[in-house]
Amino acid sequence: MSAKEFRHFINGEWVSSPRTFENRNPADNSLVGMVHEAGEQEVDAAVRAARAALRGPWGKMTVAQRMELLHKVADGILRRQDEFLAAEVADTGKPVHLAGHLDIPRGAANFKVFADLMKNVPTESFMMDTPDGGKAVNYAVRAPRGVIAVVCPWNLPLLLMTWKVGPALACGNTVVVKPSEETPATATLLGEVMNEAGVPPGVYNVVHGFGGDSAGSFLTAHPDVDGVTFTGETRTGEIITKAAAKGIRPVSLELGGKNAGIVFADADLEKTIKGLGRAVFENSGQVCLGTERIYVQRPLFDRFVAEFKAYAASIRIGDPQHHDTQMGPVISLGHREKILSYCRQAVADGATVVHGGKIPDMPAHLAEGAWFEPTIWTGLAESSAVVREEIFGPCCHIAPFDTEEEVVALANDTPYGLAASVWTTDLQVAHRMGSALEVGVCWINSWFLRDLRTAFGGAKQSGIGREGGVHSLEFYTELRNVCVRL
Repeated sequence: MSAKEFRHFINGEWVSSPRTFENRNPADNSLVGMVHEAGEQEVDAAVRAARAALRGPWGKMTVAQRMELLHKVADGILRRQDEFLAAEVADTGKPVHLAGHLDIPRGAANFKVFADLMKNVPTESFMMDTPDGGKAVNYAVRAPRGVIAVVCPWNLPLLLMTWKVGPALACGNTVVVKPSEETPATATLLGEVMNEAGVPPGVYNVVHGFGGDSAGSFLTAHPDVDGVTFTGETRTGEIITKAAAKGIRPVSLELGGKNAGIVFADADLEKTIKGLGRAVFENSGQVCLGTERIYVQRPLFDRFVAEFKAYAASIRIGDPQHHDTQMGPVISLGHREKILSYCRQAVADGATVVHGGKIPDMPAHLAEGAWFEPTIWTGLAESSAVVREEIFGPCCHIAPFDTEEEVVALANDTPYGLAASVWTTDLQVAHRMGSALEVGVCWINSWFLRDLRTAFGGAKQSGIGREGGVHSLEFYTELRNVCVRL
C-alpha cells in the first residue's frame, strides 16, 4: 500500500476502486493522499469476506487463541506507534503530544482490555424444579452476533474505532469498518498490523467513502450485516437506525451532545478552570464529551469568566508537530465555516464575545489551514441556537445561575443527554447532581476520566445502548439460554 494512497482492506488484501477523493491535512490544507471510494461491489465483497471468516478459522478458534491474536494486534500498534502517530496527526491536525499520549496508546489498549475481559466474563445459571418433581438446569452462553458494521467519526479516529473493533473481535465477531472520509489513515494502517499479527483474512475489513449513496449507506443497508455500531452526529444516527430497521438489525449509537459544566460557588476555582479548560478546548473542542455550556453560580460568575478568559488566551495554537503546541486546527475548512456561522449567530443574538471568535493569524506555511481561536461568549438567552445546538468546536457559552434546582432545569433543558461535569466541594450536592442530571456520564470535579470497565453512552438523543466493560458484550454477543432436564 502506497503511503499516499488509501485503498480498501478486504479479506486481508488491498483493493482499489475506480473513484477516488482527496485527503487533506487540516493544518496546512496540503494533500495527504488519495482515498479510494467504495461502491456497492466493494462493500458487498467486504461483507462476504467477513461472513466467510465467521465460518472459517476465526469461528473455530478458542477464546484463548483469539485473545492471543488481539494482544499481538495491540503490540503491533505500539511497535509501529510512530507510523500511527504520524498518520493520525496528518489526518486530524491534533497536536502530536495529544495523539501520542491519548489516541495511539488508548487505541492499542482497547484490544487488550476487551481481550482480557472476555477471558473472565461469567454468565448466569439457575437450577429449577420441574412440574413432575424433577430438576433442570439453565445456563447462558454468549455467541458472536456475526458481521458488525463499524462506522467511525473523525475526531478520535483510532481510539473510537478500536473502542468498537476491540470488543467486537474479542466476542468472536468479524467487522467491516467505514472510517470517516476525513480520517482514513489509521484504520487502513491497522490492516497491515492485522496481517502481521496473523489475524485470519476477512476478520477485519475496511471500506472507504462517504455516507449517502456511498460506502456508509451501502454498508448499513447491507442485508448480511448483523449489527451496526456508530459514533457521530444525531442526524446520521437517525439515518442509520432507519437503514438497520430493515431486517430488524440492532444498533449501538453514540451521538451528539450539548454538554453542560456546572460550577458551584464553593468549587476549587483553580482545578475547575483547568478541568473545564480541557473540556472546552482540548482537541479544538472536537470531543463528543466536550463542554459547550457552562453554568456558574452567581457569586463566582465574574471571577470565573475573567479567569477562564485568561486560560483561553494562554492556549498555544500552532504547528501540530511541535511538542509545545496545545491546540491545532479544526478538522476542515468546511467545519470551520460551520463554527464561524455560529459565531455570527452569537453576535446577532446579542452575545458578549469574551474571547476569540475569529481566525487567528498563522505563519505562512500554516496560513491555508483550518485554524480557529478559542472562543467564549456570555449574555445569550437559553433559546439561542448557539446555546441549544452542538457546534463541535473550541467554543462555549457561560451563564450565571442561583440555585441548585435552577441549574438542574437549565442543564436538562436539551434534547441531548450525553455528559455533564459538576464542580463543587459539597459531597451532598455532588451526589444529588449525579442523580438529577439526565446524562449517560456525569463527572464530579473531573472531566474525561474513564475507567474502561464502566458503562458509557448517552441518554435521550445522545444515543442508544452502552459500551465499556461487560456492557459492550451485550451488543456484540447474543445471549442464549440452554435448558437441560436432569
